[in-house]
Amino acid sequence: MTSPLLQVKHLRVEFPTRHGTLLALDDVSFEIQAGEILGVVGESGAGKSLTGAAIIGLLEPPGRIAGGEILLEGERIDRLPHEAMRRIRGRRIGAIFQDPLTSLNPLYTVGRQLIETIQTHLPMNHAQARQRAIQLLRDTGIPAAEARIDHYPHQFSGGMRQRVVIALALAAEPQLIVADEPTTALDVSIQAQIISLLKRLCKEKGAAVMLITHDMGVIAETCDRVAVMYAGRMVEIGPVHDVIHQPAHPYTVGLMGSIPSIEDDRERLSQIEGSMPRLNAIPPGCAFHPRCPQAFERCRRERPELADTGRTRAACWLHVEPQRRVA
Repeated sequence: MTSPLLQVKHLRVEFPTRHGTLLALDDVSFEIQAGEILGVVGESGAGKSLTGAAIIGLLEPPGRIAGGEILLEGERIDRLPHEAMRRIRGRRIGAIFQDPLTSLNPLYTVGRQLIETIQTHLPMNHAQARQRAIQLLRDTGIPAAEARIDHYPHQFSGGMRQRVVIALALAAEPQLIVADEPTTALDVSIQAQIISLLKRLCKEKGAAVMLITHDMGVIAETCDRVAVMYAGRMVEIGPVHDVIHQPAHPYTVGLMGSIPSIEDDRERLSQIEGSMPRLNAIPPGCAFHPRCPQAFERCRRERPELADTGRTRAACWLHVEPQRRVA
């Protein structure tokens, strides 16, 4: 197997405050191969978006990377100077965010923004960059691209604006795309179109994608593998089919149980009791143990590491002490 395009090793992100240091990401590790789509899923506050922000170098102050490494094609990028990281962001790493209006400048036409991005990262003159921008708009499914290139963001619908953002992310043919909730603000039919577009373009270009979402339907439809996060930690990672149909961590079991199925005639969905802990109150041992129906003493004392459970890897003592598993 070729070496991974992206490697995140023992990533730790902290937020210093007047009342102490909050640990937002704790020992997060994963890899993404070229051409692979990795989904990252979990409740709000699990650390999904923060992981993406750390990778693309856009952590909001006072947040900081306090430990670990982020490598792109074997090169460390987590300690690069601001200007060096800015050159990588856009050229080698593209970003797609939840709200396209926050990614587009309302004062400039979409063409100007695309052309500026292309000329920043690729050796093209204005005419060449404009032709590439028109082609990108065509590739992302925007009709009459030759005319729409001179329109402003407010002249596009939400779905079309998101297509423009995807075109911007792909402008310099990046190796990695970090997509943070790219379909959440869109209706279901447009979501399906954007998912199909993202899969097609990225497979054609050979780019890797880190898809951050809370929507397991999007994960199942789009991703090759999925990583489940809880309270700033990775609790399970594996092929999407195995994580969805044979989850190994009790938290993942709860997530899957909360998804409605057209084949299920239950009147009520199962739910995970309680809520995710605050950053200043993460319990010792396994962070999920106060909500876990199968927790035992070791879960309260010792933090489990990711370990092989068959097809997936899960951070759970139940797989070290299987006799503890509750039927």
